[in-house]
Amino acid sequence: MTRSDRQLLGMGFAVLAGLVASGIKPYDRVTWILEVAPVLIAAPLLYATRERFPLTPLLYAVICVHCLVLILGGTFTYARVPLGFWLQDLLELSRNPYDKIGHFMQGFTPALLAREIFLRGGQVRGARMTAFLAACVALAVSAVYEMIEWWAALALGQGADEFLGTQGDHWDTQSDMFLAMLGAVAALALFWRLQDRQMAALRAQ
Repeated sequence: MTRSDRQLLGMGFAVLAGLVASGIKPYDRVTWILEVAPVLIAAPLLYATRERFPLTPLLYAVICVHCLVLILGGTFTYARVPLGFWLQDLLELSRNPYDKIGHFMQGFTPALLAREIFLRGGQVRGARMTAFLAACVALAVSAVYEMIEWWAALALGQGADEFLGTQGDHWDTQSDMFLAMLGAVAALALFWRLQDRQMAALRAQ
């Protein structure tokens, strides 16, 4: 087993352990299911494509962190995550900001994923156009997620409050999408060189 395989196995175990632990006694079962649903969808897809289309170690690590963010949010609900209360006190905020971390990752992860797929598949040429379209994909993912929250609110009524996590903020949807945009820009600006090197290493295998 290679070092990369061991790292991937370790990340998979961390996500699985977190998922199992969080599902034992979450604050709200319906909210937990809604919050961890992306993990339950992504994990089998990543496993099924690990041989045919393996991702870069960077992207696997980012996806792992994103999964853990979702799992933690599902365990307590975003408005009650202890880390968020600590940040709220530290930064003297009026609300628990943990959900903003989730939305930041909602832009961060899809941007790197889209960039990798575009470049390795040859669908897009040019660094600037690739970055632009990757950011657009991230914003589209954020918009779809906001619509899912809207549909959940219509379907579940007051029962969707924990899932929405607005905490009385009338501009929650807009700020969520803004954080996703910041996440996408940060990911593309900080990690494009590392991602390029790792993609080149994959092509050389």
